[in-house]
Amino acid sequence: MSESAEPDVDPTGEVARDRRDDGRPEQARPRDRTGRPLPYGTTGVPLIEEHAPAGPEEALALGRSLWAQQRFFEAHECLEDVWHAAPEADADLWQGVIQIAVAGVHLQRENPSGARSLLARAGDRLSGYPDGHRGIAVAQAVARCRELLAALDRGAACDELDVGGFPVVAGQEPSLEGITRG
Repeated sequence: MSESAEPDVDPTGEVARDRRDDGRPEQARPRDRTGRPLPYGTTGVPLIEEHAPAGPEEALALGRSLWAQQRFFEAHECLEDVWHAAPEADADLWQGVIQIAVAGVHLQRENPSGARSLLARAGDRLSGYPDGHRGIAVAQAVARCRELLAALDRGAACDELDVGGFPVVAGQEPSLEGITRG
């Protein structure tokens, strides 16, 4: 992929698709903090940062930190590393947590339909786990999903809603038991 902030142009003058060094397509345009692609050369807008956690532990810590900063797009990207390393039995747990982060992205983008969809799916996924599973405050997370869904159904504006903090049991760290080390 080109290192420049401008798109590559093919011999016909058309903008060439952004590609990685191995030839696979990859978006090189800058993205705002909610993950929206911006025009090349955009300045004056907070942009997402690329993160490359060294393993699931670092991905979880970074994801939680980004979540606390309400940088939900970046948080979800980091937490996907945890989900992909998780044992099959915990896949829905981590997907549910990630879906709450993505619902936060939709709230930031003022997209109530997207937020509603992700909150419903997150609640469904998480409800299959006991409270405190792997240190995740499952009951609290499911309740928050339901509260936000009810608020959206009442017509609450997205900018009035907040997904809250990372759903961890107070005084505990999330457990990465069974996680494949990266």
